[in-house]
Amino acid sequence: MQTSTPTIPGRREATKQANRAAILDGARAVFSELGYGAATVRDIVRRTDLATGTFYNYFPDKEAVFRALLDESAAQTRALVREARRNAGTLDEFVREGYRAYYSFLASDPTTFAIMRRNAGTIRALFDTPALGAGFEELEADLRAGIEAGLVPPHDARYMAAAMVGAGFEIAIRMLEVDPPDVDGAVAFAASLFLGGLTAR
Repeated sequence: MQTSTPTIPGRREATKQANRAAILDGARAVFSELGYGAATVRDIVRRTDLATGTFYNYFPDKEAVFRALLDESAAQTRALVREARRNAGTLDEFVREGYRAYYSFLASDPTTFAIMRRNAGTIRALFDTPALGAGFEELEADLRAGIEAGLVPPHDARYMAAAMVGAGFEIAIRMLEVDPPDVDGAVAFAASLFLGGLTAR
């Protein structure tokens, strides 16, 4: 009696993950070099060994792949920033080291650096993505926890989180306009701005 060889689900899943990773790598290169507006799906596919049809098995259009890149980057950044805030023993460390983690991450990766620099307007327009929105929610939660612990002066955490994330992004864009980026200067400015606001309350 002959038995058929079963398809190995693990191999299929590994291929799917490799294809998706190849598309994301191609998209990173294209968006950093050409910018979102000039980039096409064809440009992205050319950076891979995949057929154009394979792209559409993973993403419906270039906006979807751009959002996926932002989500990936935002998740990495949020983890670093949250760890820095949670390790803080003072208000100064809470604010300063959170910004340092954020700006250092952006400045340390040339591709992320280039994507941020070339696509600031598009990223602003996509601030409603769940991954970016989660940054507001996590900072608001950390501010509330800091208030309860007596580390952060009482204030409206919702407004403060919005201000810190929004201003932090705009300062990051200005920082990335200079090569090499001035991480220390950006951290000092953002920290003094919000430490002043928090301690004045």
